[in-house]
Amino acid sequence: MSEKTPPTKDATDDLPRPEAAASGEAAASGGTPPSETASRDDAPARSAASDAAADGGAVGEGPAGEGSAAGEATTPAAQGPVRVSPAVYKRLTSGLGGFSLAMGVCLLLVGAIYLITPRSHKEVLPTIDYRSHLWAMRTGAPYTVYAPEGLPPTWRPTSSRVHGLGGDKKKGPVAWHLGFITPSEEYAALEQSNEKASEYVPRMTNNKKPIGTQQVNGVTWTKYHRKDKKANSLARTLPDGVSLVVTGTASYEELAVLAASLKPQPKGGAVPASSPANPS
Repeated sequence: MSEKTPPTKDATDDLPRPEAAASGEAAASGGTPPSETASRDDAPARSAASDAAADGGAVGEGPAGEGSAAGEATTPAAQGPVRVSPAVYKRLTSGLGGFSLAMGVCLLLVGAIYLITPRSHKEVLPTIDYRSHLWAMRTGAPYTVYAPEGLPPTWRPTSSRVHGLGGDKKKGPVAWHLGFITPSEEYAALEQSNEKASEYVPRMTNNKKPIGTQQVNGVTWTKYHRKDKKANSLARTLPDGVSLVVTGTASYEELAVLAASLKPQPKGGAVPASSPANPS
Protein backbone atom coordinates (compact mmCIF):
# COMPACT_ATOMS: atom_id res chain seq x y z
CA MET A 1 0.00 0.00 0.00
CA SER A 2 1.27 3.24 -0.86
CA GLU A 3 1.28 5.83 1.82
CA LYS A 4 -0.42 9.15 1.00
CA THR A 5 1.50 12.26 1.67
CA PRO A 6 -0.52 15.06 3.21
CA PRO A 7 -0.63 18.29 1.18
CA THR A 8 1.95 20.78 2.11
CA LYS A 9 0.98 24.21 3.41
CA ASP A 10 2.59 27.44 2.56
CA ALA A 11 4.07 29.19 5.46
CA THR A 12 2.02 32.22 4.80
CA ASP A 13 -1.25 30.31 4.92
CA ASP A 14 -1.09 30.15 8.69
CA LEU A 15 -0.62 33.93 9.03
CA PRO A 16 -3.79 35.96 9.59
CA ARG A 17 -4.73 38.29 6.75
CA PRO A 18 -5.33 42.00 7.64
CA GLU A 19 -8.72 42.20 5.96
CA ALA A 20 -9.91 39.04 7.61
CA ALA A 21 -8.58 40.14 10.95
CA ALA A 22 -10.28 43.46 10.67
CA SER A 23 -13.48 41.79 9.61
CA GLY A 24 -13.22 39.39 12.45
CA GLU A 25 -12.60 42.14 14.95
CA ALA A 26 -15.50 44.09 13.63
CA ALA A 27 -17.72 41.06 13.70
CA ALA A 28 -16.59 40.21 17.18
CA SER A 29 -17.20 43.65 18.49
CA GLY A 30 -20.45 44.12 16.56
CA GLY A 31 -19.03 47.21 14.62
CA THR A 32 -18.93 48.22 11.05
CA PRO A 33 -16.41 46.84 8.62
CA PRO A 34 -13.50 49.19 7.91
CA SER A 35 -14.52 49.69 4.29
CA GLU A 36 -17.93 51.00 5.28
CA THR A 37 -16.38 53.25 7.95
CA ALA A 38 -14.04 54.75 5.44
CA SER A 39 -16.93 55.41 3.09
CA ARG A 40 -18.92 57.16 5.84
CA ASP A 41 -15.91 59.25 6.88
CA ASP A 42 -15.47 60.46 3.32
CA ALA A 43 -19.15 61.56 2.96
CA PRO A 44 -18.79 64.95 4.75
CA ALA A 45 -15.82 65.84 2.60
CA ARG A 46 -17.66 64.93 -0.57
CA SER A 47 -20.73 66.96 0.57
CA ALA A 48 -18.59 70.03 1.33
CA ALA A 49 -16.95 69.73 -2.07
CA SER A 50 -20.37 69.50 -3.74
CA ASP A 51 -21.60 72.59 -1.85
CA ALA A 52 -18.51 74.50 -2.82
CA ALA A 53 -19.01 73.53 -6.44
CA ALA A 54 -22.64 74.59 -6.28
CA ASP A 55 -21.69 77.95 -4.75
CA GLY A 56 -19.13 78.49 -7.43
CA GLY A 57 -21.69 77.69 -10.12
CA ALA A 58 -24.22 80.12 -8.61
CA VAL A 59 -21.68 82.91 -8.52
CA GLY A 60 -20.61 82.27 -12.04
CA GLU A 61 -17.46 81.22 -13.79
CA GLY A 62 -14.42 83.29 -13.05
CA PRO A 63 -10.71 83.14 -13.62
CA ALA A 64 -9.00 80.18 -12.07
CA GLY A 65 -7.45 80.80 -8.69
CA GLU A 66 -9.64 83.74 -7.67
CA GLY A 67 -11.46 81.70 -5.03
CA SER A 68 -14.89 82.04 -3.53
CA ALA A 69 -14.17 85.50 -2.12
CA ALA A 70 -13.94 87.00 -5.60
CA GLY A 71 -17.19 85.30 -6.57
CA GLU A 72 -19.02 86.63 -3.55
CA ALA A 73 -17.80 90.18 -4.24
CA THR A 74 -19.75 90.29 -7.51
CA THR A 75 -23.15 89.67 -5.88
CA PRO A 76 -25.39 92.73 -5.22
CA ALA A 77 -25.65 91.90 -1.52
CA ALA A 78 -21.90 92.15 -1.15
CA GLN A 79 -21.59 95.55 -2.90
CA GLY A 80 -20.74 98.57 -0.79
CA PRO A 81 -22.17 102.17 -1.06
CA VAL A 82 -22.08 103.68 -4.56
CA ARG A 83 -20.34 107.03 -4.78
CA VAL A 84 -21.93 109.68 -7.04
CA SER A 85 -20.94 113.19 -7.96
CA PRO A 86 -22.52 116.15 -6.10
CA ALA A 87 -24.48 117.15 -9.22
CA VAL A 88 -26.02 113.69 -9.58
CA TYR A 89 -26.79 113.58 -5.86
CA LYS A 90 -28.56 116.93 -6.10
CA ARG A 91 -30.70 115.77 -9.01
CA LEU A 92 -31.61 112.55 -7.22
CA THR A 93 -32.58 114.28 -3.99
CA SER A 94 -34.29 117.39 -5.38
CA GLY A 95 -37.47 115.44 -6.30
CA LEU A 96 -40.90 117.09 -6.63
CA GLY A 97 -39.82 120.27 -4.90
CA GLY A 98 -37.31 121.16 -7.58
CA PHE A 99 -39.77 120.31 -10.35
CA SER A 100 -42.47 122.48 -8.77
CA LEU A 101 -40.05 125.37 -8.43
CA ALA A 102 -39.05 125.12 -12.09
CA MET A 103 -42.71 125.04 -13.20
CA GLY A 104 -43.48 128.05 -11.05
CA VAL A 105 -40.66 130.04 -12.63
CA CYS A 106 -41.91 129.10 -16.12
CA LEU A 107 -45.44 130.21 -15.31
CA LEU A 108 -44.19 133.52 -13.95
CA LEU A 109 -42.24 134.15 -17.15
CA VAL A 110 -45.27 133.31 -19.31
CA GLY A 111 -47.47 135.63 -17.24
CA ALA A 112 -44.95 138.47 -17.51
CA ILE A 113 -44.75 138.07 -21.30
CA TYR A 114 -48.56 138.04 -21.53
CA LEU A 115 -48.85 141.23 -19.50
CA ILE A 116 -46.26 143.22 -21.48
CA THR A 117 -47.44 142.04 -24.93
CA PRO A 118 -49.64 144.69 -26.59
CA ARG A 119 -53.07 143.38 -27.62
CA SER A 120 -56.06 144.80 -29.44
CA HIS A 121 -59.55 143.80 -28.30
CA LYS A 122 -61.27 145.28 -31.34
CA GLU A 123 -62.53 142.93 -33.99
CA VAL A 124 -60.96 143.54 -37.39
CA LEU A 125 -63.74 143.41 -39.99
CA PRO A 126 -62.94 142.89 -43.67
CA THR A 127 -63.59 145.62 -46.22
CA ILE A 128 -66.16 144.58 -48.81
CA ASP A 129 -67.24 145.65 -52.31
CA TYR A 130 -71.03 146.14 -52.29
CA ARG A 131 -71.45 147.20 -55.95
CA SER A 132 -73.25 143.96 -56.85
CA HIS A 133 -75.89 144.56 -54.17
CA LEU A 134 -76.27 148.17 -55.21
CA TRP A 135 -76.81 147.09 -58.82
CA ALA A 136 -79.33 144.42 -57.70
CA MET A 137 -81.31 146.99 -55.71
CA ARG A 138 -81.26 149.48 -58.58
CA THR A 139 -82.52 146.82 -60.95
CA GLY A 140 -84.93 144.79 -58.83
CA ALA A 141 -86.24 146.89 -55.94
CA PRO A 142 -89.86 148.12 -56.33
CA TYR A 143 -88.86 151.59 -55.11
CA THR A 144 -86.14 154.20 -55.64
CA VAL A 145 -83.06 153.08 -53.74
CA TYR A 146 -80.83 155.46 -51.75
CA ALA A 147 -77.08 154.88 -51.49
CA PRO A 148 -74.09 156.82 -50.10
CA GLU A 149 -72.22 159.10 -52.45
CA GLY A 150 -69.16 161.19 -51.70
CA LEU A 151 -68.15 159.46 -48.45
CA PRO A 152 -64.41 159.77 -47.78
CA PRO A 153 -62.20 156.63 -47.87
CA THR A 154 -62.08 156.63 -44.06
CA TRP A 155 -65.62 155.24 -44.16
CA ARG A 156 -64.96 151.55 -44.68
CA PRO A 157 -67.83 149.27 -45.85
CA THR A 158 -67.84 145.99 -43.91
CA SER A 159 -71.25 144.35 -44.51
CA SER A 160 -74.07 144.27 -47.05
CA ARG A 161 -77.26 142.18 -47.13
CA VAL A 162 -80.27 142.25 -49.46
CA HIS A 163 -83.66 140.72 -48.54
CA GLY A 164 -86.77 140.17 -50.63
CA LEU A 165 -85.31 140.21 -54.15
CA GLY A 166 -85.61 137.33 -56.61
CA GLY A 167 -89.17 136.28 -55.79
CA ASP A 168 -92.68 137.54 -55.99
CA LYS A 169 -92.39 141.17 -54.90
CA LYS A 170 -96.01 141.22 -53.75
CA LYS A 171 -95.29 138.66 -51.02
CA GLY A 172 -93.05 140.81 -48.88
CA PRO A 173 -90.98 143.94 -48.53
CA VAL A 174 -87.53 144.46 -50.00
CA ALA A 175 -84.78 145.60 -47.62
CA TRP A 176 -81.09 146.48 -47.86
CA HIS A 177 -78.58 146.63 -45.02
CA LEU A 178 -75.24 148.39 -45.57
CA GLY A 179 -72.72 148.64 -42.70
CA PHE A 180 -69.61 150.84 -42.26
CA ILE A 181 -66.74 151.41 -39.85
CA THR A 182 -66.54 155.16 -39.29
CA PRO A 183 -63.38 157.32 -39.09
CA SER A 184 -63.63 157.11 -35.26
CA GLU A 185 -63.70 153.28 -35.44
CA GLU A 186 -67.37 153.11 -34.54
CA TYR A 187 -70.16 151.28 -36.36
CA ALA A 188 -72.81 152.92 -38.56
CA ALA A 189 -75.34 151.25 -40.87
CA LEU A 190 -77.89 152.26 -43.46
CA GLU A 191 -81.17 150.33 -43.23
CA GLN A 192 -83.88 150.88 -45.84
CA SER A 193 -87.07 149.04 -46.73
CA ASN A 194 -90.59 149.50 -48.07
CA GLU A 195 -91.92 147.64 -45.02
CA LYS A 196 -94.60 149.44 -43.02
CA ALA A 197 -92.81 152.29 -41.24
CA SER A 198 -94.62 151.83 -37.93
CA GLU A 199 -93.09 148.34 -37.69
CA TYR A 200 -89.79 148.75 -39.48
CA VAL A 201 -88.46 151.92 -37.82
CA PRO A 202 -88.93 150.75 -34.17
CA ARG A 203 -87.27 147.45 -34.99
CA MET A 204 -84.25 149.09 -36.65
CA THR A 205 -83.84 151.77 -33.94
CA ASN A 206 -84.50 149.38 -31.02
CA ASN A 207 -86.84 152.01 -29.60
CA LYS A 208 -90.42 153.15 -30.09
CA LYS A 209 -90.07 156.56 -28.47
CA PRO A 210 -88.06 159.30 -30.26
CA ILE A 211 -86.01 161.74 -28.22
CA GLY A 212 -86.17 164.65 -30.67
CA THR A 213 -85.27 165.68 -34.20
CA GLN A 214 -82.12 166.68 -36.08
CA GLN A 215 -81.72 168.73 -39.26
CA VAL A 216 -79.46 167.23 -41.94
CA ASN A 217 -79.02 169.37 -45.07
CA GLY A 218 -82.38 170.99 -44.46
CA VAL A 219 -84.17 167.66 -44.00
CA THR A 220 -85.70 166.65 -40.66
CA TRP A 221 -84.66 163.28 -39.20
CA THR A 222 -86.11 161.78 -36.03
CA LYS A 223 -83.63 160.90 -33.26
CA TYR A 224 -83.67 157.67 -31.23
CA HIS A 225 -81.40 156.35 -28.49
CA ARG A 226 -81.09 152.92 -26.87
CA LYS A 227 -79.01 153.28 -23.70
CA ASP A 228 -78.44 149.62 -22.85
CA LYS A 229 -77.18 148.89 -26.38
CA LYS A 230 -75.39 152.24 -26.79
CA ALA A 231 -77.24 152.72 -30.06
CA ASN A 232 -77.95 156.06 -31.72
CA SER A 233 -80.34 156.34 -34.66
CA LEU A 234 -81.72 158.83 -37.16
CA ALA A 235 -84.83 157.83 -39.11
CA ARG A 236 -86.83 159.30 -41.98
CA THR A 237 -89.84 158.03 -43.95
CA LEU A 238 -90.10 159.13 -47.60
CA PRO A 239 -93.37 160.08 -49.32
CA ASP A 240 -93.51 156.74 -51.15
CA GLY A 241 -93.46 154.88 -47.82
CA VAL A 242 -89.80 153.80 -47.93
CA SER A 243 -88.01 154.23 -44.59
CA LEU A 244 -84.36 155.22 -44.24
CA VAL A 245 -82.60 154.58 -40.93
CA VAL A 246 -78.94 155.30 -40.08
CA THR A 247 -78.02 153.62 -36.81
CA GLY A 248 -75.07 152.28 -34.79
CA THR A 249 -72.60 153.11 -32.04
CA ALA A 250 -71.37 156.16 -33.95
CA SER A 251 -72.19 159.61 -32.67
CA TYR A 252 -75.08 161.65 -34.05
CA GLU A 253 -72.55 163.84 -35.87
CA GLU A 254 -71.13 160.85 -37.79
CA LEU A 255 -74.62 159.48 -38.42
CA ALA A 256 -75.52 162.86 -39.89
CA VAL A 257 -72.57 162.59 -42.30
CA LEU A 258 -73.86 159.23 -43.53
CA ALA A 259 -77.43 160.55 -43.80
CA ALA A 260 -76.28 163.58 -45.80
CA SER A 261 -74.45 161.35 -48.30
CA LEU A 262 -77.57 159.34 -49.24
CA LYS A 263 -78.70 160.02 -52.78
CA PRO A 264 -81.49 158.48 -54.89
CA GLN A 265 -80.17 155.98 -57.43
CA PRO A 266 -81.38 155.69 -61.01
CA LYS A 267 -82.99 152.47 -62.15
CA GLY A 268 -80.52 150.05 -63.74
CA GLY A 269 -77.24 151.27 -65.19
CA ALA A 270 -73.68 150.69 -64.11
CA VAL A 271 -72.48 151.46 -60.59
CA PRO A 272 -69.87 154.26 -60.44
CA ALA A 273 -66.37 152.95 -59.76
CA SER A 274 -65.38 155.99 -57.69
CA SER A 275 -67.47 155.26 -54.58
CA PRO A 276 -67.13 153.48 -51.23
CA ALA A 277 -68.82 150.52 -52.96
CA ASN A 278 -65.44 149.83 -54.59
CA PRO A 279 -62.80 149.90 -51.81
CA SER A 280 -59.96 149.28 -54.25
